[in-house]
Amino acid sequence: MARRRGLGRGLDALIPGGSDRSSGEVTELGVDQIERNPRQPRRNFDPADLEQLTDSIRQHGVLQPLIVARMEGDGDYVLIAGERRLQAARLAGLATVPAVVRTATDQQLLVLALIENLQRADLNPLEAAEGYRQLADEFGLSHEAIADQVGKSRSTVTNALRLLQLPESVQAAVMDGRLSEGHARALLALPTAEAIEAAMGTVLNRELNVRQTEELVRSLSGKRSRKRRTTRASPEEKALEAELRDALGTKVSLRSSAKGGTLTIHYYSPEELEALVDRLRRES
Repeated sequence: MARRRGLGRGLDALIPGGSDRSSGEVTELGVDQIERNPRQPRRNFDPADLEQLTDSIRQHGVLQPLIVARMEGDGDYVLIAGERRLQAARLAGLATVPAVVRTATDQQLLVLALIENLQRADLNPLEAAEGYRQLADEFGLSHEAIADQVGKSRSTVTNALRLLQLPESVQAAVMDGRLSEGHARALLALPTAEAIEAAMGTVLNRELNVRQTEELVRSLSGKRSRKRRTTRASPEEKALEAELRDALGTKVSLRSSAKGGTLTIHYYSPEELEALVDRLRRES
């Protein structure tokens, strides 16, 4: 099994042997004693997944202990790992949850809590980007150091942080899933916020995929679209195109390339498509 990078070593040092009931001392804590970690990068939780977890906890309880740290002064605790379990336990009406209590410096707790969530949670691209920003701005970590800690490449971290340069309306579209990270990164090539927002409107209205969005951005930037190299049709290919056109009774385009080619059969109404499909089925 491959050794985990970055956090794998740091979290194991804080939580020896992992976080199951057989490692470390497990205690029952009141759910009201545990505060949400302010460094938690995840903002949204899938309601259906949370409901399933809540149903499971109602039936079986919390099987994997939460990881918490004691807060100074008031005797309460701050959550390091187990945000979904804590939310589901509250929804299930549990008064207490099993937890492993660890100690470390304030900075170690905050950094480890953030890294643990970044590495283990299926975060939205902008949630991850905000987590990387906190590590960079508040703890002075370089992009390379962040990448090493969370087990990502440096370019992944850098590209994620660039998403925070997007206008708020575009960030909101990424957060709610209307735009993918690929769409957002393509839009970043435009020079102004106004241009980005206008292009986003086109992408959403036309339901463009990422490649089409890249082409749109190139055209708006005054750049030529990348065209595939094609070879000139031979007389034999032109003759075959004409033969297919006569046989099918519609326009046929035959395009050859170095690695093969494409055959395009055009139709101009649903009825014509149905007739073409019937004809092809009979021939096969």
